[in-house]
Amino acid sequence: MDNSTPLIKQLLVTLLSEKCYREFFINFNFLNVMCLKILISKILGYAIIGGSLMVKVPQVMKIWTNESAQGVNFLSVLTDLYAITAATSYSFVRSFPFSAYGEGLFLGVQTLMIAMLVLKYNVNSVISVIFTSMYAVAVYVLIAMTPVQTLWSMQATSVPVLFAGKLMQARTNYVNSGTGQLSAATCTMLLFGSLARVFTSIQETGDSIIIVTYLLATLGNAIIVGQFIYYRKPTPAPKKKKEGKKVQ
Repeated sequence: MDNSTPLIKQLLVTLLSEKCYREFFINFNFLNVMCLKILISKILGYAIIGGSLMVKVPQVMKIWTNESAQGVNFLSVLTDLYAITAATSYSFVRSFPFSAYGEGLFLGVQTLMIAMLVLKYNVNSVISVIFTSMYAVAVYVLIAMTPVQTLWSMQATSVPVLFAGKLMQARTNYVNSGTGQLSAATCTMLLFGSLARVFTSIQETGDSIIIVTYLLATLGNAIIVGQFIYYRKPTPAPKKKKEGKKVQ
C-alpha cells in the first residue's frame, strides 16, 4: 500500500519516473536493473552538481592569494569556458533534466572567474571587465535567441576545442616543467566529475555529442592530473643530526 505523502511521492516520481516509483515503493522490487541505473544516475548527477559548487574554488583562491596566474594557459581556460557554455546552453534549450547538466552553471561562473583573474594579472583589469561583459551578453544571446541546431553545432565543435585546450595546458606544464599556479585539488575533482558524467549522460540524455565531450574531457583531465604526479617535488628527507664526539 502506498503510504507516501503527496509531496514526497511527487518528488520521488520527478526523481525516478512513475514506473520506477511503482517498482520501488509499491511493488517493492528493488532489483529492477533499469530503475537502479536511473537511481544511480540521478544520485551521481546531483552529487556532481553539489560538488561543482566548490570544484574550481581552490584554483580561484590560489591565483587570487598569490596574485599570479603564472603557468595557467589562458587559451585553455577560454576553450574550457566555451565548452561549458555550449554544453549548458544546448542542454538547457533541449530541456534535458537539470541533474544532467546543472553543474555547468556553477562551473561556468567559476571558470569565468579564473579567466577574469588571468586577464587581470597577465594583462590588466580593464580588459578583464570588458571580457566579462562580453561573455554575459553572449550567454543571453545563446539561451534566448539562438536556434537549437546552431547550439548543437557549437556543442559538436566544442568537443575538439575542449580537448585541444586540455592539451595546450598540458604543453604549458611540459614547457615549464611544472604545473605553476594550477590547483591539484581542482584538476582531480574535474577528472572524477567528468568520468561520472560519462555514465549520467548515457543514462539521462543518450546524446552522443555530450557523451563524447565528457569522454575527451576525462582523458584531458587525466593527462593533467598525471602531470601533477610526474612533476611533484619529492619531500626532502629530514637531516640527521650529527652526533657529537664522545669525550674519552
